Amino acid sequence: QVQLVESGGGVVQPGGSLRLSCVASGTIFSSNSMGWYRQAPGKQREFVASITYGGSTNYADSVKGRFTISRDNAKNTVYLQMNSLNFEDTAVYYCNAVAIWARGSWGQGTQVTVSL
Repeated sequence: QVQLVESGGGVVQPGGSLRLSCVASGTIFSSNSMGWYRQAPGKQREFVASITYGGSTNYADSVKGRFTISRDNAKNTVYLQMNSLNFEDTAVYYCNAVAIWARGSWGQGTQVTVSL
């Protein structure tokens, strides 16, 4: 049973934009805070951004002012608008609940590649 499905990744030039989407099962999405995470080659998965059920947001310092997280509670979907992308943003992006006890199995993720 697929619980998390990320999409929207691709190849973009530096300075470009992408919008990621993640559809989560109801048991994960529910009233939980949701987050985006990323894992670059050879590195550990890291936090990117999170959003509470009510819409309060939090961002990693590296993406503040460039990324915007949002959610549509009626669609069990969380989004990540990424602007001003740079090489360091290249990674596989995942979504999941913020609270460990609420998380489902990590999905396939969506690849974001920033390249000339």
